[in-house]
Amino acid sequence: MFRRAQQPTSNTGIEQFEHLTGGGETCGDFVYPPTKGRSSVGTSGISLQFEIIALVVLCLVLAADLLYVTKRPHIPSMKEAGIFVSVYIGLAIAFGGLVWWQAGPQLGQEFYAGWITEYALSVDNLFVFIIIMARFSVPRKYQQEVLMFGIIIALILRAIFIVLGAAIIEQWSWVFYIFGAFLLWTAWNQLKDESDDEESGLVSKLTAKMPISKEFDGAKLRTVVDGKKLFTPMVLVFVTIGMTDLLFAFDSIPAIFGLTQSAFIVFTANIFALMGLRQLYFLLGGLMNRLVFLKHALSFILAFIGVKLIFHALHENSLPFINGGEPLHYAWLDISVGLSLLVILGAIVIATVMSLWSPWGKRAATNAEAAELAEAADRASHDDR
Repeated sequence: MFRRAQQPTSNTGIEQFEHLTGGGETCGDFVYPPTKGRSSVGTSGISLQFEIIALVVLCLVLAADLLYVTKRPHIPSMKEAGIFVSVYIGLAIAFGGLVWWQAGPQLGQEFYAGWITEYALSVDNLFVFIIIMARFSVPRKYQQEVLMFGIIIALILRAIFIVLGAAIIEQWSWVFYIFGAFLLWTAWNQLKDESDDEESGLVSKLTAKMPISKEFDGAKLRTVVDGKKLFTPMVLVFVTIGMTDLLFAFDSIPAIFGLTQSAFIVFTANIFALMGLRQLYFLLGGLMNRLVFLKHALSFILAFIGVKLIFHALHENSLPFINGGEPLHYAWLDISVGLSLLVILGAIVIATVMSLWSPWGKRAATNAEAAELAEAADRASHDDR
């Protein structure tokens, strides 16, 4: 399981980060080396038994959700979707409370900050899923299965990136400079709308030589048309969603490592963020077009975490061309998890209020809906040709 590393004996950077070893100890925290007048953060940990039980229960919940979707494909009602989303959010809040009780306020706040950040990024992911579903005209009855596939692929990719990220952080503390710069670059690109076209071009190249039928055959990936075996458009949908998940994993994992260094917290925050995403898709529906300022909030959050990572890198600096290879010990470089949580929540609340109730939000939503209708009409006329 995830294992706590020992406290470092010198100012070499981050405490050792050992994970996935089953050593019977607890998960690590985001810890600065002790300095004069300040104790190290997050000295309490989570028990191995708690980690095992939590991961087993979460896997069972995900398995039950997957079984429910595959055995009973249907279009969820607003009531059903609302109940599922409320239950999953309630579970996340309760789990954060358990972490707080088990390991203290530091890890509890880290979980909540990580979960809220990942949830917001997952909602952004949902925007792209909606575009993909519309672009390929996926029958609404089978959209649940497509969404569940996307969630499972996202979990697998994020688990891989969590392990890689933890290993990289353990070896090279200066990687936080790279993570921070990457998040600042991502924050800037978040405000652009170029990624959809890039993904479409990449998917077209990957599937150019595949024999694909014009019509769906339920949720099948293969079908027979005039005696020939062909792939269905569902393959294109899955490939596109897989590529989208990969791109979002690149953003989300560095972001949450800017809030916590506990692999257990990172992984569970991602699981809870992806839980209920399928039902949220059907619950929000047309409301997604009205959250026009969400991407601005996400851009701000990513930029904030990017700056936080660079500050942390400066605090742990070992690069010889910065301050002579010595760490910078300034109080303002230490952004607390509590402050991070307030900033993240504030950005999301302000973006939601401005999107739904401000004149600018209403005007932008109207323009977005008009643009989407025009794009749909253009796509329909192109298909008729």
